[in-house]
Amino acid sequence: MQRRTIEPRPGWQQTVEAQGLVYPLTRQADGTLTPYWDESAYYEFGLPEIEALEDVVAELHRMCLTAAEHIVTTGRLADLGITDPRVAEAVAEAWRRRDELPSVYGRFDLRYDGTGPAKMLEYNADTPTSLVEAASPQWFWMEERFPGADQWNSLHERLVDAWRKQATLLPPGSPLHFAHSSADELGEDLMTVAYLKETAEQAGLETDWLSVEEIGWDPLSERFVDNRLRFIRSCFKLYPWEWLTSDRFAGHVLDTLDNGGGTGTTLWIEPAWKMLLSNKALLAILWELFPGHPNLLPAYLDGPRELARTMGWVAKPLLGREGEGVTVHPRGSAFVPAEEPCCYQELAPLPAFDGNHVVLGAWVVRDEPAGLGIRESSGLITDEYARFLPHVIR
Repeated sequence: MQRRTIEPRPGWQQTVEAQGLVYPLTRQADGTLTPYWDESAYYEFGLPEIEALEDVVAELHRMCLTAAEHIVTTGRLADLGITDPRVAEAVAEAWRRRDELPSVYGRFDLRYDGTGPAKMLEYNADTPTSLVEAASPQWFWMEERFPGADQWNSLHERLVDAWRKQATLLPPGSPLHFAHSSADELGEDLMTVAYLKETAEQAGLETDWLSVEEIGWDPLSERFVDNRLRFIRSCFKLYPWEWLTSDRFAGHVLDTLDNGGGTGTTLWIEPAWKMLLSNKALLAILWELFPGHPNLLPAYLDGPRELARTMGWVAKPLLGREGEGVTVHPRGSAFVPAEEPCCYQELAPLPAFDGNHVVLGAWVVRDEPAGLGIRESSGLITDEYARFLPHVIR
């Protein structure tokens, strides 16, 4: 694994925007604009490295499914902050019927420096973004800059195949709706949903889309409807389940939830059981089930334990996103319990390449490793100011 500098292509911004990356710049806290898509450098891997990372991701995914089974069968959903009995039962039932429910994709965030084993930092299996740039612009960048090279990137083909293979699980006679939140001002959610919609169409599915805010409730039929007053039978939503089950429509969501078996009137993708994998409490439960595993970091729910005197720790809110609420505590720091439930994970500083802290985003599509996206940050926390860099395989 090497970081290489390179001259950006002339007109790179217009090029990646035409490929769906309509958010190529990031507005910094001081108001200045800097590249989010950063092709002034790239990462180079050897094929054995990538094959080993694929094996790690496949194993981590299997371990996460084992942990999900443990959480449900032992009744530990409260450890994830899922204390509403109706929500807990919906998640558990979705897990039990998971073979009847479509599930598409997720993204592991990994610490890896090219030498030691990759370490799992977290798993976003409900609403992961950075998909568009990983699947499309970085592939076209490679074809233009390094013709004949390769890349860990089968995302597009696997997504199309995932929709095709799961088409029979969708309710017949109505389009698969795709929904994003209009509160997203950058266009990242919009384009992620648009790209997934395109892959579904290439799989032969009938689709439509709208914003989450446009989804309506028909009190006469007691069903969700779109902005053309059609019943919403199935919907991919880039909207976290913890919001879907707590906003003002939460009662209707639970009343009409299609969790397989012909019950309910609306099927949501990703399914509710993905709440088990996108919660940071999963990290602590994995460490309980697989203590000492080379691809895991020690993690606990009741405090940092021995981490306070050994490596230090990172406190992660159970439902935080893009580094929000994450705090770093070096070895010897005094432990003060957080105001909200957290997972306390061993501090494993992100490796620095030319002063840039890098995290690998490894994609999974329908239980199979599918590709790689790389983000860099100036600090130890990968936040909304991180940059995306492409990669190649030597």
